[in-house]
Amino acid sequence: MRYFLFLSFFSLFSVISIGQTIQDDFEGNGTIALWFADDCDMDISFSNSYKTGMNTSNTVLKYADTGKQYANVRFDVDGNYDLSENSTFTVKIYIPSSGITGNQRNQISLKLQDGSVGSPWSTQSEIVKSLNLDTWQTIQFNFSTDTYINLNGNSQAPITRTDFNRVVLQINGEDNIDEVIAYIDDFLYDGTVVAEEEEGGGGGSSNNTVYDNLVWSDEFNGSGAIDSDKWHHQTQLPAGGGWYNGEIQHYTNREDNSYASNGSLHLVAKKEPFTDQGHTKQYTSARLNSKIAFTYGRVSVRAKLPTGVGTWPAIWTLGKNINESGGYWSSTYGTTNWPACGEIDIMEHWGNNQNYISSAMHTPSSFGGTVNYGGQNISTASTTFHIYELIWTKDEMIFSVDGVVHYTYNPSTKNSATWPFDAEQYILLNFAIQPEIAASFTQDAMEIDYVRIYQESTLSSSSLVKKMDEVRLFPNPVIDFMKIKVPAELIGAKATIYSVLGQKMDSFVQEGVLIQRDLSSYSKGLYIIRFESDFGTAQYSILKK
Repeated sequence: MRYFLFLSFFSLFSVISIGQTIQDDFEGNGTIALWFADDCDMDISFSNSYKTGMNTSNTVLKYADTGKQYANVRFDVDGNYDLSENSTFTVKIYIPSSGITGNQRNQISLKLQDGSVGSPWSTQSEIVKSLNLDTWQTIQFNFSTDTYINLNGNSQAPITRTDFNRVVLQINGEDNIDEVIAYIDDFLYDGTVVAEEEEGGGGGSSNNTVYDNLVWSDEFNGSGAIDSDKWHHQTQLPAGGGWYNGEIQHYTNREDNSYASNGSLHLVAKKEPFTDQGHTKQYTSARLNSKIAFTYGRVSVRAKLPTGVGTWPAIWTLGKNINESGGYWSSTYGTTNWPACGEIDIMEHWGNNQNYISSAMHTPSSFGGTVNYGGQNISTASTTFHIYELIWTKDEMIFSVDGVVHYTYNPSTKNSATWPFDAEQYILLNFAIQPEIAASFTQDAMEIDYVRIYQESTLSSSSLVKKMDEVRLFPNPVIDFMKIKVPAELIGAKATIYSVLGQKMDSFVQEGVLIQRDLSSYSKGLYIIRFESDFGTAQYSILKK
């Protein structure tokens, strides 16, 4: 985010049809692909320290509230819960008395929310159940028969609503600083989830769009100055002589601050007095605008980040129509002010929160301290290259690091206030310096191995790959063996499995309508299976657990 400081590769695709249970035993058997933790620590493969009573399973989810105000864990589903059939949510939980502080009531809350809106908690309906300590117990939540609390008193009864797609679990309440350690296992929803039927059921993003056609890239294989046919140095100061958010650097077009070397772009911030446009500043850096603008696609950037309090590197986009002095596109296309132009923050990293990677959306409906954001911790963000990706479809934005998704933006209502993203955006790369920069800072760099933009190829369009849409992969997520079912016309198709980093894992021919492949040796994570046939090509996501 560049204007106000806010304090999948491929997306995992899963069509959840009517009647399918939502479950997770944390042993690798389940239909919940991604758990998220807010304001707490979480481990979804923690060794069960309390194999007693009703629960002797090997692994559980560990929930560790270290005294944060709004600690919880959550997950989303594709579609919406149908609560009209007296369905239930069930979970096992164990809280050791040694793992709690304070005098909070021992309880667990299950909250249902609409995770697609900017303030999902405003849609919340909640059931609270009491807990016993030092024992495994099964807790059941039924919104038809249990007492529930609607955060908005004007909301309808939950069993009549059709907008819930998020489950939030919270231990011992919120708005307190007491600590809680809890262990969760065997989550189960026995009702139905209603999803709009997808045109294709094999994989890809939510509208089955596959972005596999490389339309633009910079591999930075040269040496010295960056490619001026691909990048514009944005150096003009905004009105008043200072960059946004109180940044204290000059952006320059010197090779000292941006150059290619050893196959990488180096964006270098330096501590040095520098005078430009009548203003002297004590730091220099670089800010680049891409000379390509595009609508929809997959942006993939492999980068290694700087460190240190006060450093602020970013990979992001702005609307081509932004009215901003000094920008590459503004002199010709600048008709719209920020945030109406839209801003997509693919990756931001603040040195005062080392290793936390953030992604965010800025629109007229929420900007500056936007509510539309998500992130994850990457322990080697500044020592190893990682792949930061955005998948942008007509319906949603999906953000990931090395194939692990941490945020999806998909507002239920799409208009100029929430979705100014049906027009072209361009890429920005920059390394800002904040006023709290450490006194010891002299220089550091954001290194970028490549920037790539993929869009949908002709062969990937649904009109040409109708038969490819009938491919089914199950179970998905998979533990050991995965079955692949195809229509008879696709017998003989070539299939290749890749890791999210592009490593070829396996290649084979579909020799029958139903075959089985052994994935037991694969590491946990996302993989891509690509099919090629006379009907075209298509690719789908596989989650290995």
